[in-house]
Amino acid sequence: MLKNFLKKMVGAPDERDMFDPSELGDPVAMQTDWTPAKKKGGAGFRTHKLVESNSERLEFRASMGLKLFCLTFLGLGVICLIVFTFAILSGGEKVSWKILLPIGIGLAFTIAGAYMLYFGTAPIVFDRRRGFFWKGRKNPDHVFDKRTLKHFAELEQIHALQLISKLVSSQENAYHSYELNLVLEDGKRINVIDHKSQDRLREDAGTISAFLDKPIWDAT
Repeated sequence: MLKNFLKKMVGAPDERDMFDPSELGDPVAMQTDWTPAKKKGGAGFRTHKLVESNSERLEFRASMGLKLFCLTFLGLGVICLIVFTFAILSGGEKVSWKILLPIGIGLAFTIAGAYMLYFGTAPIVFDRRRGFFWKGRKNPDHVFDKRTLKHFAELEQIHALQLISKLVSSQENAYHSYELNLVLEDGKRINVIDHKSQDRLREDAGTISAFLDKPIWDAT
């Protein structure tokens, strides 16, 4: 009941408001999935900013908000590990579940923070000189078969940029997050980024559209 109420409060679309891809007049749009590419998750803040490295390269880089979010998890975990490990080693506390539990929680926070920081700051690149888009720490030039990369496409394979929204909700909160996806010539999609700032995402999509000379399909 609460989740339905939150959906109404944030203006979740019903079937009458759904985007009709036939309006685009493009057969590829009819082959394309218009549900979220990332079924779970989303961010309640702007996670990435678009940067022009040079005239032939655009990059999404992690925002300060994302870095602080990850470092907060990492920092809390490290502090817990240091404090309670020191308590054990100094002999001031007996080894018990009351001590081991905070150490386990600290370890979990440390791993989670490190994981989010590692993947959240991974390169997201549009490179016209190489003719590639890729997302991740594996440089396509160092991979024998680039087709094995999950988030990779040759720029000439990109047919359009897709903008769609989704509702991210829990028992306490709900908000819209917005996806920027690449639509390939066969209708398949590659998710680029996903965060709450609709205006920034539209602005970034416009920059990429001009850079690649590809249309934007805005279903938000």
